[in-house]
Order: sequence, then C-alpha cells, then structure tokens
Amino acid sequence: MKKLLWQNELPVRAEADVFVAGGGPAGVAAAVMAARQGAKVFLAEGTGCLGGMGTSGLVNAFDPMTDGTRNIAAGFIKEVVETMHARGFLGPHVTPAHWNTEYHWWTPFSAEGLKLVLDELAVAAGVEVRFFTRLIDTEADAAAGRVNGAVIGNVEGLSFVEAKAYIDCTGDAMLAALAGAPCREAGRDTPRIMASTLASLHAGIDWPNQKAPAHDDCWMLIEKACADGVLTQCDRHLPGMSRVGRTLGYLNGGHVFDLDALRVKDLTNGMMLGRKIAREYLEMYRRYVPGYENMELVCTASLMGVRESRRIVGEYELLFDDYLARRQFPDQIAVFNKHVDIHPYDCSYEEWRRFYKDRNYLPKGTHMGIPYGVLVPRGWKNLWVAGRCVSADVKVQGSIRVMPAAAMMGQAAGTAVAQSIERNETACALDTAQLVKTLRENGAYLP
Repeated sequence: MKKLLWQNELPVRAEADVFVAGGGPAGVAAAVMAARQGAKVFLAEGTGCLGGMGTSGLVNAFDPMTDGTRNIAAGFIKEVVETMHARGFLGPHVTPAHWNTEYHWWTPFSAEGLKLVLDELAVAAGVEVRFFTRLIDTEADAAAGRVNGAVIGNVEGLSFVEAKAYIDCTGDAMLAALAGAPCREAGRDTPRIMASTLASLHAGIDWPNQKAPAHDDCWMLIEKACADGVLTQCDRHLPGMSRVGRTLGYLNGGHVFDLDALRVKDLTNGMMLGRKIAREYLEMYRRYVPGYENMELVCTASLMGVRESRRIVGEYELLFDDYLARRQFPDQIAVFNKHVDIHPYDCSYEEWRRFYKDRNYLPKGTHMGIPYGVLVPRGWKNLWVAGRCVSADVKVQGSIRVMPAAAMMGQAAGTAVAQSIERNETACALDTAQLVKTLRENGAYLP
C-alpha cells in the first residue's frame, strides 16, 4: 500500500462499478459498452468533450477500417461512423465504401459532429461523464495487482472514486503507472521517441480545383518551401490535408521531434513550436498549391498529437513478428489491417527514406489479430488498458495506435469489465471464450 491512504483524507465523490480514465475513442467505447451491459460507469475526461485526438486533437479522419474487401473495424466504432454519415458529419465526398471496402482509405469527419454523437451515445447508455476532470493519483496494492480507488481533480477540488474495476484510456498509461503496473517509456526503453504533430483546421480551400501533390510526392513541395525560407525545418514527410467540409480541411502536417510526452516542459515547448509550424504550412500552401490561395488557419488543436509515450507490460506483448505473420489468436478481441506507421525521427534524408522503406503493409483481404492479453497489465486483477498504451512493441504500436483500433480495444475492455463484475472473474484470468462470444453479439468482426 502507499503510505498516504487517500480514501481516509478525501471525500468520496463517486462510487461506481467501473472507473474509466480518459474519454478518447478507447475510453468512450469502453464506458458505453460497459454501461450497455448494466455496469454503473464513471468516466473522467480532462478536456471539455469526448473524442480525444478526433476532437480536441483535430485528427479529423478515421484510419483504415477495412482490409480492402470487408469492414473489420466493426462494433462500436462502426456504429459511430454510420451515425455520423447519416447525419452529414463526414466529409462531403465520403461514401460507405470508405469504411466498408476500400483498402487503406481514411474517413474524414467533422470534429463538432463527433463531439455531439459521442455525447449522445454516452448519455443514452447512462455513463456518468465528468469533463474538466483529471486523474491525479491512485490507491493501489501493486503486489496484489489491485486498484482500490482513483483520486480525481477538478474545479470542485480533489475527491476519491471507488470502483470495482478500472480502465486506463489516458493514452499515456497514467492510471497504470500511478498504480505501480510495469510500463515501458519511449526514450527510456527505446532508442528514440517517435515525433509528435500538432494538427490544425483550415478554411477557404477550393476543393474542386485544388491540385495538391500526391502523398509520396510532397517532398518536392517541402524542399522548395525550405529553399525559399518559408519553412524553418525541412521535414520531407507530409501526411497531408484531408477534406472535412465544403471549404474546410484538417492538416496533419509537420513534426515536433524528440518530444517526451511525459514531460510537461516538452509538451509546452512542443505546443508553441507546433503553432509556429502551422503558420508556416499555411504560407506554403497559399504560395505554392493551386486551390489554396485563399486558405485560412481556423485553429490549431488543443491537444498535441502524441504517437508514443508509455506502453504497459501486459499478459501478452504483440510483436512485429505477429504482424508479419498475420497471426490469429484464440482470445483475439479485434482484427486490424493498417500499415506500420513509424514517422521519421528527424529531418534527415536518411530518416525520410527509412520511413518509406519501413511502411510494411498487410496484403489486401488479410488482417492480424489483437489478443485480449495486450489489454491487461501482467498479473493485475481489476485493471485494464485500451488505446495506444497497450502492450505491443514499437512497430506494432505504430499500426494499432489509431482511433478505429483504439475504439475496438476500448469496446473489448468495457465488455471484459462487465463480464468480470457479473461473473466474479479477474482481468488476468478472464473467460476469454465468453468475452469473444459477447463481442461478436455486439457487432465485433471476429471470424
């Protein structure tokens, strides 16, 4: 036990069956699916909306949801996308083929539309949501593998949440790390830290007549802008601009290198640099790209697009060999097909070429399995993790850290928690056959 017993010193502000830390794609999926199965769920989100990187982070496109022949990112995330499509919240050019059949297509969307849909789904399921509420600490017995409570902070002060089960969807494995579960950290346990990006939203784009270079040809545009002094760093890899409205586009452009997302000074400096980069890219598009002459910067994101920070050490660690083998697992809770996306670590020509060389793609019509064991810190009884901080090596994490996979892992965690409570099973000894059965019944694609 920790020396400081929080529950003896703080008011118990909430009691729940399930406490979910973080309301991004993983967190909201976990909370809604646990609540739909009868659990009393308390969700703490540090910002003023659900959706995480899809809303506060302005990453306004869902990564590939198909294997090129069928939809495989199914269940909760498919429900969200189809609801948004029915209400006109996807890009004006988007069709159901984007998430059902097309190989390695992205599905652009409105951030405001996603906020509304997730609000409605959480309320309908009966989730008790608290915005502007951050996880401060935990009361845990690491030796026993149990979390006993979570300390949260908001405008009302500090308070204590008691729950039967806990799901860490913070992206940084904050709850797991505070509880004492073993984690790997980027830059400490890896040679380098994958670059971050501050996304931005832009208006005034003449989409019907725009002539931006293809993704793999953007390096020529970047080099010209650098030579002319428009850009201050010659970062040849440009993920690019996606259409999200009549004249709107979201830019996933520019990198903040060597940012340690577990250090607040790095995050602060990174946000400042990211805003500077966004202004430079605005000038580059206006000056060189037809259709962007009247482009305006609407805003930069309030969350840094962090690709790598902590990863738990789980009951199973998903490895690059599993990816290459397209391995299937008896306890898999999702399947996925997205290339390995390890962004350049610096602006060197060698890193740019390495990025293109290392983009390993799974063949069309295939997929890899994501096993249940990656969601559970090794040996823990009532703690689950979902999202980019699950147990996987760097290369596999570069594939599954994205929103559709995060939501599927969140759905699995929420379903597992409800089963754990109902059947008195622990996280590390769950009946995974029953879990897979329930996931299938709730729309998951698990052949």
